[in-house]
Amino acid sequence: MRIPAPGDALPWRGDGTTRPPAAAGPVPPERMPLVRDGRPRKRWRYAGVYGEGLMLCAGLVSVAGLPQTFWAVWDRRAGVLRERTRLGPGRGPGRAVVLPDGAVRVRDRGVAIDLALEPAGDVVEVVSRHGASTIWTRKRPVVARGTVVLDGRRTEVAAPGLVDDSAGWHARRTAWDWCAGAGRAADGRAVVWNLVAGVHDAPVRSERTVWVDGVAREAGPVVFGAGLDTVGGLRFAAEAERRRHDRVALGLVESEYRQPFGGFSGTLPGGIALADGRGVMERHHARW
Repeated sequence: MRIPAPGDALPWRGDGTTRPPAAAGPVPPERMPLVRDGRPRKRWRYAGVYGEGLMLCAGLVSVAGLPQTFWAVWDRRAGVLRERTRLGPGRGPGRAVVLPDGAVRVRDRGVAIDLALEPAGDVVEVVSRHGASTIWTRKRPVVARGTVVLDGRRTEVAAPGLVDDSAGWHARRTAWDWCAGAGRAADGRAVVWNLVAGVHDAPVRSERTVWVDGVAREAGPVVFGAGLDTVGGLRFAAEAERRRHDRVALGLVESEYRQPFGGFSGTLPGGIALADGRGVMERHHARW
């Protein structure tokens, strides 16, 4: 982990109202070329919703132009996990997963998700060097409102969450541990968090963030437990897990990850004691 010197342009961290320096290269909403510095472009949008009774995620991924979509719903009260990953197009009319700005829509295998995503805090954007090139991310806390229908059973949703937009020309081999969640501090304040090791994880100007009543605070470096049961001062109790290993494009692209849903206890960076918390942990190894 390289400590950036005071004059370094990267890593860069902003609030979405300013743009990164020229050293970052093109970042959204600018067009990002399919190849840069000899590396293919990767980009994804992940929307996570972390309610007391129901948690879910949905995503669109593109690696060197190869698309993937996924969704998962963890019904905590019923103890049922439903999920699906598709290797193929995920945009346009009739697609199983549609993630326009401010919404999540899924129609697949007896599942119907219709959520509006309302902004619920400061936007955080980060650009970092990664291998020979650069990578970009934007994290946005939201409140999701709408409905989830599972096999004809309708659930009203009003829950906090996080939207992760990421893109860049990542190194051939990339690995990270990641954690996102939401809940209440012991003093009653609403909290959302995004913690990571492996990407955008410089000691300063990182993507690590804790939002307290919507106000973003950068967090310091964190260490994830070998069993994904701790991160920093947080303890995690897994309840259900997504796990997948894909090899596509004749083995040129490979992705292996596990992402459990569950509950959190303990202390967030900055010494914020949790009264309750829900979310995900993730360990991801990619060759792309």
